[in-house]
Amino acid sequence: MKSKKLSDVIIKTFKGNGFVLLEPDVLLDSDYIIERSGEKFRSSIFTFKNEDGKTMCLRPDLTVASCISFLQKKASSKIYYSGQAYRRSNKKGSNFINNQLGIEILGSKNQIQDDFKVISTILNSLKKIKSEKIQIKVGDIGLFKSLVNALDMPERWRLRLIRHFWRPSYFEELLKRLEKNTDIDAVTFDDDKKRFYEMQKLDKGKIIAGRSVSEILKRFEKKIKDPRSFSDGKKIVKIIKSFLKINCKLSKLDEKLLDFAKKNDLNRNIFKDFKSIMNLKKLNQDINFIANFGRDIEYYTGIVFEVFSGKKEIARGGRYDDLLKSLGAKNKIPAVGAAINLKNI
Repeated sequence: MKSKKLSDVIIKTFKGNGFVLLEPDVLLDSDYIIERSGEKFRSSIFTFKNEDGKTMCLRPDLTVASCISFLQKKASSKIYYSGQAYRRSNKKGSNFINNQLGIEILGSKNQIQDDFKVISTILNSLKKIKSEKIQIKVGDIGLFKSLVNALDMPERWRLRLIRHFWRPSYFEELLKRLEKNTDIDAVTFDDDKKRFYEMQKLDKGKIIAGRSVSEILKRFEKKIKDPRSFSDGKKIVKIIKSFLKINCKLSKLDEKLLDFAKKNDLNRNIFKDFKSIMNLKKLNQDINFIANFGRDIEYYTGIVFEVFSGKKEIARGGRYDDLLKSLGAKNKIPAVGAAINLKNI
């Protein structure tokens, strides 16, 4: 009963901010989810065979399920959902059923305005049901990409670091190899070349893992032509590690980034696209920026945030501008959203 009352209060706030109900499907095509949303979901989803022998799964994530419904049903671009997501976890005592209430702006036309709209709506909802102090952690995957693209390194390394940023353990291994100026072994490189030539025979419009064969071939071509190693790996790694240590109050972020750029002889304008985060100052809220935060979900591309009370995470979200295209949209559809975890309230 308590949960129902809390949900009603939250949903009223969602509606009052212009969000319309969307009810995403509970059952999804398992292969479709894994192929287009990344391998992250493979070990966590609950799968079964339907009467036709097709592998289906319970929705592991309401953002992904909502995006699929949006594309299939041509729903409103400002939606909210209320329901359960089902995901396995290695954490002892964790529940595989998560009750979630969330909002999404799909087809976001104004990044700064829409990022603020999602976060402020979530905060307003929580403040109506929580008396304890609420705090926010924010990060921005886009700032890391801006840094990497500004550093003088082979394109192959640049693409690899950005692609695997969401996998902290493997990313650390990449940094160690970069620091020693060593690239992948010759066998792996030869395998890349072999796959490249094999894929040239395929239909260029065919979709594999969310990308067309044409897109994959362009990337392979860059890999093959790019230098195998370079001499400044140690310096590059030092700069990246220094950036990932930035942890400060939002009010100090612009000062921190300018100081970081100056110390590392970087153009002070490389972080010009962090206006969305700085706009959050208007919330008049306790906000911490952590450069290393928000790397555990592959599809985030920009601002990421977590709202917590005490040690409990009560809401989480971010910007994901590439997800809808990976799920089948013909063109890139910018999006931002967040979900409230009712069990922690």
